[in-house]
Amino acid sequence: MAMSLDEFLEEWNNPSETLMVHTSGSTGTPKPMLVEKRRMLASARRTNDFLGLQPGDTAFLCMSLDYIAGKMMVVRALERHLHLVSVEPSGHPLAAVTQGDCPSCEQRSELHRDCPLCVTLNNQPSLDFAAMVPLQVYNSLQVPEERERLKQIRHLIIGGGAIDDALADQLKDFPNAVWSTYGMTETLSHIALRRLSGPEASLWYTPFPSVRVSLSEDSTLIIDAPEVCPNPLVTNDIAELSSDNSKFRIIGRKDNIICSGGLKIQAEELERQLRPNLSSPFLITKRSDEKFGEIVVLLTEGSVDEARQVCNRILPRFHQPRTYLHVSRIPHTATGKPARHEAELLAQISN
Repeated sequence: MAMSLDEFLEEWNNPSETLMVHTSGSTGTPKPMLVEKRRMLASARRTNDFLGLQPGDTAFLCMSLDYIAGKMMVVRALERHLHLVSVEPSGHPLAAVTQGDCPSCEQRSELHRDCPLCVTLNNQPSLDFAAMVPLQVYNSLQVPEERERLKQIRHLIIGGGAIDDALADQLKDFPNAVWSTYGMTETLSHIALRRLSGPEASLWYTPFPSVRVSLSEDSTLIIDAPEVCPNPLVTNDIAELSSDNSKFRIIGRKDNIICSGGLKIQAEELERQLRPNLSSPFLITKRSDEKFGEIVVLLTEGSVDEARQVCNRILPRFHQPRTYLHVSRIPHTATGKPARHEAELLAQISN
């Protein structure tokens, strides 16, 4: 059963200096880890300062408290004395808000004045701060009423998965600030943001002032964030630094490189090239091969023939998948990220 807000607050307020969190499981089984509450507060303070949030501002919690992203929304509200509006996590977090049915007391918001959430939604129709995963944002954009409510959020941060070009294009003209986050459980949520909306939109992430980044010999990002991580963290994310080392952009994950016939092929890069041209959900993975070492495999929920035709047209010859597999469901983690390990197993089993 998912953790409730009351359960998290009870755990937060107990005498222990630490609490348990779990990694997302995007590359395997989610792993438990103990984190210090003081470091979570430090992370919350950086985000609140960066976004200029003030006591009394309204924060919208619509993510699961089983994971660090949801927990940190609560900690940010506690650190900055924000008014926290909480709804059950779902694919359409703004649905109840736009329809006027209060998800807290289950009464019509315009009629019920004893519920704090109802009062908030009536007196302050625009939310100051919200965090969502890409799927929640995508779904909200499909419903006109939810789209309008989404546009009214003063600061919307999006994390937990890649933001494709099509989604970013729909957000670029939003009147308020929309941000993509970079971080992980080990960094207690994000350590950098990049703007998706307005003239400041960019592919480059700006680290928080206390964070330093560098590259390993393998071009993977190294994060030095002493406020949240006691030691520098060498990630599996292949990155590029700006000329002055003040910003970075992500190319893909090291463990998503497919070494095929002497070529190093980045799975995420192939997905970026194909995404505007494939109508069905798909994922690039790999399979071991006696001749090439590894080969590119494309999983699709749609037509294998369509996928093959698009790949033949879009991709260079030696980057094209050598195997196409139809699956009933592209595997994802509970937080909405591609389940790369599960996808690789599917490719191997079908061999």
